[in-house]
Amino acid sequence: MTQILKTSVHHTRTVILAVSTAFTLASCANNGTKEDAQPIDQKDYPTLATVEYVIECMNKNGGQNYTNLYQCTCQFDRFSKKMTYDEFSQAVVFRNLKSMPGETGAVFRDPPQAKIMRDKLKAAQTQARSECDISHNAANQ
Repeated sequence: MTQILKTSVHHTRTVILAVSTAFTLASCANNGTKEDAQPIDQKDYPTLATVEYVIECMNKNGGQNYTNLYQCTCQFDRFSKKMTYDEFSQAVVFRNLKSMPGETGAVFRDPPQAKIMRDKLKAAQTQARSECDISHNAANQ
């Protein structure tokens, strides 16, 4: 009989703890409606794009170390305030594919928008590099 009471008390405590935890978690959940949602800032960059940018910057500036991490993160933060993610994506495509030969490359090389976006990216990165004390070894970044 004592064993049954101990098991029953233990089971009751477990159930109370589980219910208490469930209520706590439920009260932490976002019960807002769609109207309560915050609009997404157009300048928000996906985490993957941020990480790729910082790693590329670090590699172009001598490798992955804390000094480069801080400087490249600073650079990313500064330049990303000047360009939306969509602008950045377009500029990178135009920059990376402008040397493609022939008519196919002309799509990325010749339109006025391509030059505007490449120039905007270069200017934003150059200013960010100078503000964050990044050497000019990565001028072609």
